[in-house]
Parts: sequence; C-alpha cells; structure tokens
Amino acid sequence: MRRREFVTFLGGAAAWPLAAWAQQTPKPTIGYLGPNTRSLDGQRLVAFLERLRNLGWIEGRTIDIEYRWAEGRNDRLSEFAAEFVQRKVSIIVTSATPPTVAAKQATSVIPIVFASVGDPVGAGVVDSLARPGGNATGLSLQATDAAGKRLELLRDLVPGLRRLATMANSANPSAALEMREAETTARALGLETIRSEILHGADIAPAFDALKGRVEALYVCNDPLAVTNRVRINILAVGVRLPTMFVSREYVDAGGLMSYGANFLDLYRRTAELVDKILRGAKPGDIPVEQPTKFDLVINLTTAKALGLTIPESFLLRADEVIE
Repeated sequence: MRRREFVTFLGGAAAWPLAAWAQQTPKPTIGYLGPNTRSLDGQRLVAFLERLRNLGWIEGRTIDIEYRWAEGRNDRLSEFAAEFVQRKVSIIVTSATPPTVAAKQATSVIPIVFASVGDPVGAGVVDSLARPGGNATGLSLQATDAAGKRLELLRDLVPGLRRLATMANSANPSAALEMREAETTARALGLETIRSEILHGADIAPAFDALKGRVEALYVCNDPLAVTNRVRINILAVGVRLPTMFVSREYVDAGGLMSYGANFLDLYRRTAELVDKILRGAKPGDIPVEQPTKFDLVINLTTAKALGLTIPESFLLRADEVIE
C-alpha cells in the first residue's frame, strides 16, 4: 500500500468510530408536559434550562426538548402524555399533580421527573419520599404541610377572622388533599370553614356569588385551573372584599393579597439536577423525592389598600417580597 493511501485509510479509520458513535447515540429528548402556558411558566422554565446548561445539557445541541402546554385544561394531559410515549422520549418532565398523574398512567417505563407536586405520596405518584419506586421522582411542594403556616399568616393579617372559605379544584388529588388539611387546621385554630369546589373556569364566578357575605377570607388551593384563572379569581375576591391566601407568587403578581410557599425557581433548578442524574444512568425509583428548602412570603400592598387592610410594619418585615 502506498504511503498516501495508508494515511488516508488511517484517517478514515480514526473518523469512523466518531461517526458511528454519533449515529448510535442520538441526543436524548425531554418531553416537557406543562399544565399552563409557556408564558406563565416562563421564569421557571428559564431556571430549569439554565441549570441544565450548566450541567452540560444544551437545548438543540446536546439535548432536544419537546413542549406540550395544557393551558389549564387537564383533559388534554392524557393525550400529550401518550404522544410522548409514542415518540419514545428519554424523560418526561412534569409540573403539578395532574400532568404527573397523566404521565404515570401513560407509562411505567419512561423516567418521569416532576418539578412540583403538592403531595406525591398522597396523590399516589410515588410509594414514599425516601424510596419512590417505579419510574418517577422529583420535588414535593409540601403544600399540605405548609397549609397551617398559611392560615396562621392569614389570621395574623385579617383582624377578627372567624369564617374562612377554602377553594379548590377537587378533581386534582393534591388540591383536594390541601383543602382537607386547610380545613382541619382552620378548625384547630377555631375558624369556621366553608368549602368551595371548582371544576371548570365557569364555576368560579358562581362560587364567589355563593360566598358573598358569608366569610371573611379565602384560601385558594394550588392547581393549574386556579393559576390559569388567577386574574379572574383576584378581581372577584376584591369585588366582594375577601383577603386571599395562595401557594405561589404568580397569584400575588396578578392581584392576590398574599402567598406563602416553596420558591419555584429553586425547585426547577433542582429538577434539572435530577434530570441530569437520570440521563447519566441513575434510576428514578432509587432517587429520593426532594423537599423545598426555600419558602417565600409575598404580599401585595396595592391589593391590601383596595381591601382596606393595614399591613403592620412587623408583618412587612417578615415578607420576602412586597409588591407595591
């Protein structure tokens, strides 16, 4: 063999394994199943993608991501989850309980990482926090555990609070659990409770009509239906002069009075870290479900003024953020 031909052969032989590797190991694909809209989840998604990038997973280069947004319509989730299974994505990433339940029902094989489920054990998503088992793991909101703290804050802020309404989409297992926990805690604090269940956006206005003049504050349980309709809920609440308590700041940005709950940006960054572990070979059932480590109290002063509430300086000092 001539020298030039030999060198050409060696060059081709050296390049072949790389080409073959590229063909045999395509980029992994994440199926991102969101309960709301991309704009609503925008900041959380940025936190998730930035942390993935820091870990070496760059969208479009080392990993592909397919997005599906239910826009607050839980009836679309099963269809989207089935589509991800059909497309054989590498991992399904979910946010909130309904998308996670839909993904679990669609597959017992594809790994599922949830960014925020109110009560993963109570909703039947995992066997236990320490040992999830199955094909899912992620971050728990501990929404039910923090219900008592929310009610204490609401009682501190609303003088003479005696009657409380709890509003939830009872079709969402986590929201239903949170509602029951809030009611139990309210009774322990000596508060009367009235349950207000909503299943569709059309149920919200009649629910407020039924509450008018009967309660002095409203606790809204976290749910995609509620967050999608947060502006409507807040307008109606101010209209009947009801102080409101929520789980996350999105509601307060939209005119709610107050929220107390896990810092979602932190949860989404940590979700990316769990995705990284699984892409590198870990099994989701062996990865303990993580709990929040950062909690935020957010208050909307403009809404407080509209309701005629005076926020004590000592209370404002406890807040992580005050919206004016």
